[in-house]
Amino acid sequence: MRLAASLVSLVLLAPAVGLAQSAGEVERCFQNPGACAGGGGGGAAAAPPAQAPAPVAARPAPAPDYTTVLNSPDADRRKIQESLRTLDKYNGPIDGNLQSEATVKAIGDWQKGRNTPVVGKLTPQEAAQLNAEAARAPIRRLESPPPQTAAPVPLQPAPPSNADALKALQARLAERRKAAEPKANAAAQALVRDLKAYVAADGKGVAGEQFAAFAKWYADNKTAGRSVGEITPVIDDYGDAKAGAATSTEVKFETKQGDKTYGQCLVFAWIEASPRKNPQAFTCDDVAAVEKWKTDQALKSAWR
Repeated sequence: MRLAASLVSLVLLAPAVGLAQSAGEVERCFQNPGACAGGGGGGAAAAPPAQAPAPVAARPAPAPDYTTVLNSPDADRRKIQESLRTLDKYNGPIDGNLQSEATVKAIGDWQKGRNTPVVGKLTPQEAAQLNAEAARAPIRRLESPPPQTAAPVPLQPAPPSNADALKALQARLAERRKAAEPKANAAAQALVRDLKAYVAADGKGVAGEQFAAFAKWYADNKTAGRSVGEITPVIDDYGDAKAGAATSTEVKFETKQGDKTYGQCLVFAWIEASPRKNPQAFTCDDVAAVEKWKTDQALKSAWR
């Protein structure tokens, strides 16, 4: 029983002892704080000072997103160009090409005016701001230029019709022929006189000497028993040639054989001179030979 009572007394006495020791320790620390902080005197050791947390590295800012706008639908890219045009930053084509030189410069100018980095490309936020700014811009009235009065243009005469042109040509030819007619007629009449003299002399005279083809023609008709009657000249052409004035005359002969009358025709061509130069006689149906003679003489017609 005594042992049990002693144990109970010890248990009850322990808190009192601990409390008294704690109270004494507090008193000691109050009187000598340095001793308490150093853990001397049998007191409990002081806790170490707390350490500051290590600094955390800041995360880098994300790179601007330009790809979204560059790859946006065509209508959205065209809208951006239209907004730039509304703000007088762009005057190129509305083709949706945001990477063209003109569009990049226009975006850069807009960014410069906002004091933002000039990169010539837009983030989605910048694109929205650009379109909103253009939507708020006042609508500009396009003033019509004052009407300009064109200087009166003098009326040009209508070009002549083909009929009028033909009439004018015929009039010029008639004037030219009228001027050449006296000389041409004189040359033709001189030829007719020589032809008649040759017939009257029965194949002798200058006409046969100058026009060998006529001399043969006359001889052939005489052999056939035909005589030569009326001789009528019709001027074919007249004008200047390289060797002088040239004449070509169609001469119609009336030949008779018994009671029959035949009409025959020769073309005489020559250069006026005394004696005649380059004289030739052709049958009337040999047109090509007559024209060749004119070409060879470089005849500039005043008759046709």
